[in-house]
Amino acid sequence: MSKVIIIGAGGVANVVAKKCAQNDSVFTEVLIATRTVRKADAIVAEIHEHLPNSQTKFSTTTVDADNVPELVKVIREFGPEMVINVALPYQDLTIMDACLETGVHYLDTANYEPKDVAKFEYSWQWAYRERFEKAGLMALLGCGFDPGATQVFTAYHAKHHFKEIHYLDIVDCNNGDHGKAFATNFNPEINIREITANGRYWENGQWVETAPLEISQDIYYPKVATRKSFVLYHEELESLVINFPTIKRARFWMTFGEAYIKHLNVLEGIGMTSIEPIDFKGQQIAPIEFLKAVLPAPESLAANYTGQTCIGVQAKGLGKDGEDKVHFVYNVSDHAKTYKEVQAQGVSYTTGVPAMIGAMLMLTGVWKRAGVYNVEEFDPDPFIAAMNEWGLPVDELAGIELVK
Repeated sequence: MSKVIIIGAGGVANVVAKKCAQNDSVFTEVLIATRTVRKADAIVAEIHEHLPNSQTKFSTTTVDADNVPELVKVIREFGPEMVINVALPYQDLTIMDACLETGVHYLDTANYEPKDVAKFEYSWQWAYRERFEKAGLMALLGCGFDPGATQVFTAYHAKHHFKEIHYLDIVDCNNGDHGKAFATNFNPEINIREITANGRYWENGQWVETAPLEISQDIYYPKVATRKSFVLYHEELESLVINFPTIKRARFWMTFGEAYIKHLNVLEGIGMTSIEPIDFKGQQIAPIEFLKAVLPAPESLAANYTGQTCIGVQAKGLGKDGEDKVHFVYNVSDHAKTYKEVQAQGVSYTTGVPAMIGAMLMLTGVWKRAGVYNVEEFDPDPFIAAMNEWGLPVDELAGIELVK
């Protein structure tokens, strides 16, 4: 039915490619384009080994996602209907530029972030709205889990449970164990920049800034555990408070173990998390880039990972009957099960499956509109149904306030 390009060949790209292979009635031909083509070749080899009956045709190529002319050349030669961007957030804009130049649709899993500034927001990508509209193209932003499925969960709350959402809490627990002293579950550079930045949440019409990991509470994650969770700033908050203006407070919570925080504090204390380049033997290098090089690659953690993830959205407000209501929508995934299915740990899985689902909904015309959009701007029901079908079962918990 459709040809697509996947840009990137890390843990999330691995999941996206294998879920496309499972969904071969929609994804008939896939090109994996990345700077290090041997990583893409390894993904394709695993697809041939583990999914031998898939009818999806795969190929690989080299591309520098920072280089628009290179991207344009690859896109034009392959002729896809859309590009699934699971490269680095620094490369979102160059890939969007290439999609506009070649007339193909666009999807990513994380919003743009300048490489030299620890800051991420949607303004850079929202600025592309008029150009995508005029070109008759669609760009879907942040279609992973968080961001992504968490916004679908919020839209689902609004459609089925609430007249008005007043308080929104997005919670993300990784209760897994990879056996390493210190490692990150996705790109180390992006992960550490996010955690060491100031926290931020929305309250009464304005952003409230906090010190990194300043606010915490113990939260019960259904079917998993009670874990200490910390307020971070996360990108989906920015669009959610715009698209659901009745929200009085919106927060994002994530779990971190004591050992992880201790390691991070030491690394930060000695300057290893800095993004400011230093001179090392005549070369300019940011310490965090060196740290990324010595830490385990997230995809290398998959084989020995145990435990579960639980990611969900708690909403409080006025129910459809006008009475006060609290409701929780969530998914639990198991690291060992995701490895058995697609040779990936649960964090990569929960990001990669929604990316495939978003692409599927775009390609089949279920979600199709010219312009630049966040996922909560579309009907959540087809997405929820696809999550249940493609490996991310959705559960609900009514009447119990998990986050205070």
